[in-house]
Amino acid sequence: MGFKLIPTLVSVAITLIIWLLIPIPQGVTANAWLLFAMFIGVIAAIIGKAMPIGAISIIAIALVAVTRVTSDNPADAIKDALSGFALPLIWLIGISIMISKGLQKTGLGARLGYYFIAVWGKRTIGIGYSMALSELILAPVTPSNTARGGGIIHPIVRSIATSFDSDPAKGTEGKIGKYLALVNYHSNPITSAMFITATAPNPLIVQLIADATDMQISLSWTTWALAMVLPGIVALAVMPLVLYFMYPPEIKKTPDAAQFARDRLIEMGPISRDEMIMLFVFGVLLVLWAGIPAMILGDIWSLDPTTTAFIGLSLLLLTGVLTWEDVLTHKSAWDTITWFAALVMMATFLNKLGLIAWFSSALQASIEQMGLSWVPASMFLLLSYMYAHYIFASTTAHITAMFSAFYIAGIAVGAPPMYFALMMAAASSIMMTLTHYATGTSPIIYGSGYTTLVEWWKAGFVMSVINMLIFIVLGGIWWKILGYW
Repeated sequence: MGFKLIPTLVSVAITLIIWLLIPIPQGVTANAWLLFAMFIGVIAAIIGKAMPIGAISIIAIALVAVTRVTSDNPADAIKDALSGFALPLIWLIGISIMISKGLQKTGLGARLGYYFIAVWGKRTIGIGYSMALSELILAPVTPSNTARGGGIIHPIVRSIATSFDSDPAKGTEGKIGKYLALVNYHSNPITSAMFITATAPNPLIVQLIADATDMQISLSWTTWALAMVLPGIVALAVMPLVLYFMYPPEIKKTPDAAQFARDRLIEMGPISRDEMIMLFVFGVLLVLWAGIPAMILGDIWSLDPTTTAFIGLSLLLLTGVLTWEDVLTHKSAWDTITWFAALVMMATFLNKLGLIAWFSSALQASIEQMGLSWVPASMFLLLSYMYAHYIFASTTAHITAMFSAFYIAGIAVGAPPMYFALMMAAASSIMMTLTHYATGTSPIIYGSGYTTLVEWWKAGFVMSVINMLIFIVLGGIWWKILGYW
């Protein structure tokens, strides 16, 4: 069979129970309720891993077209079901994932990591900061946080830990491996919050915010990056110190680590032609995403972020750094485009059919009964949204299921729309800290065996609290200075 029987039966049962057994609430149309039932069923299938998420998404597209919940006309129904593929933000993330393959193929990502360790690796905490800085440098052009933290940084961490005989199999993970693995992981959610292109769900958040505010708030790459840079950098600076205090490594001084990194750099040889081109394209992407040409030369030079991503991929193809075969065989990029298109489509039509507005109004009414002002009310919504991630194994599923309703409810109780949008966006990445199944990076690093489950969850909760305090307080002040609210 192409599906897991139990999770599939559960997701189908949930869909049928919502559709057939739960009375349609007043103010909700039959089509909206059916789409909601299918949507919850899809989320349940994703959480239960009934099938690969791309396969589930294909089925979701078929169901929306067949049931005609968006239009009675069959031709319009299939157009609506496929409408997600026409969204530029979907292609921004897919093309950016293709570009990030160049970091691994050329070895540039590993070279940057070893370079920072060679400079700051004489102490264990210096290696920790090198990991965090490597994450920060790679984040803007690595939309797969799993590829960044698990595919590029984690192998470096394991190599360094092994060089100090820090091995879970030998019971010596406490020497240095545990600390470095935790820093490796907890850098990932923070950098994911800092750029639209740092993790796949961020463009979905941009779309959901724009839909919820009728395009009054449409976060650009520059606006997002400028908003998140100060709280993000402070969070990155604090995190290695907190983890150093919580789980102090037995080895504090690591003079051999710097030499180890230098030896690896010597093995890699001089920077190659392809690495130089990759570095150049990296710079071009950042300059264009930041809108610098338009600032200097006028609006005629402004480019949509997705156009910029296509320029970057075109340059890599023209120079041969990436081949068309690399692009065709990059399964995660095409998979991401497919499931993003399906989930964004369903979320968009839930909004258009009025379901999100109805649910948000119900949330708002419940909060108003508590008699809370907008500050505690919006914080209640924010923290409820974030800590609900304990029951999710996918940030995308969580965001798709809950973001719009909680964001709209927050605005309804009086939260400044831009402030709450940025806080919800930050929380959508910070929630990755919580569990060993929170995002794709977590099982890779947790699975290496350097920490126990209790240690992982404890570090995750502590870092979630500290990160949220930094973004709520420092972020709020910074955004006020920027005039965002």
